[in-house]
Amino acid sequence: MNDGPNRRQALADRGSVSLAALLAACDADDERAPSTTTQVTTSEGATTTVRPYRAARLAGLFDDAPACTVTPQQAEGPYYLDTDLIRSDIREDRQGVPLSLAIRVRGQGSREPLNSAVVDVWHCDADGIYSGFEAASRGESAAHGPTDDARYLRGAQVTNADGIVEFKTIYPGWYRGRTVHIHAKVHLDNRALLTTQLYLDEAVTAAVHRREPYSDHTGRDTFNEDDSIFDDRTRLKPVREGNGYLGVISFDVASA
Repeated sequence: MNDGPNRRQALADRGSVSLAALLAACDADDERAPSTTTQVTTSEGATTTVRPYRAARLAGLFDDAPACTVTPQQAEGPYYLDTDLIRSDIREDRQGVPLSLAIRVRGQGSREPLNSAVVDVWHCDADGIYSGFEAASRGESAAHGPTDDARYLRGAQVTNADGIVEFKTIYPGWYRGRTVHIHAKVHLDNRALLTTQLYLDEAVTAAVHRREPYSDHTGRDTFNEDDSIFDDRTRLKPVREGNGYLGVISFDVASA
């Protein structure tokens, strides 16, 4: 799939929040309360809400977060969509255990934060279904492209001066043949620097999946230990946060 200039231009020009507006909304995050939101104008004249990052409050958590000399590249998978949805809350109407996902992007070797990198994330819902590919997720279609207009559990954010983005989502469910995972991409200057997958701690997953609505989806057949591409270097260990979890990870990418 093409990750060239059209993708980067779309984020700035095609009805999405401009990078300048988005970054301006996030620059003041250290002074704002966590619940504060900012209305910014898209290039088509509409408005959208940007939720400020908790960078100052999250930065210390990255000291114990998984990090690699270079974060491993992994398969994009069949369900990627170039949606240009610039948003921190990607849940829409999906029900599940809350999961806050904080990602820090740094340059390989230097460990310096990468500002203005675009981070995409996408994953399945509690029933193992991907938006845009609902029929394929259920085994009802062999189509290679999108089959519906849903876009839940997908979104992108732009890193701040600390290289951090944060997403509000739900804990993923499972589908046959794969362990529980979250997909992610990092783009900078019209280039895709990283395509990878994040994995979850099995003890936490087991506890979450005993709760509704996950408990209605039974028969999970693949776990971290027997997944064909599982990589422990990108495994999150979510910690409790309110009635959900917070997962933190650093991506170290080759930016040159």
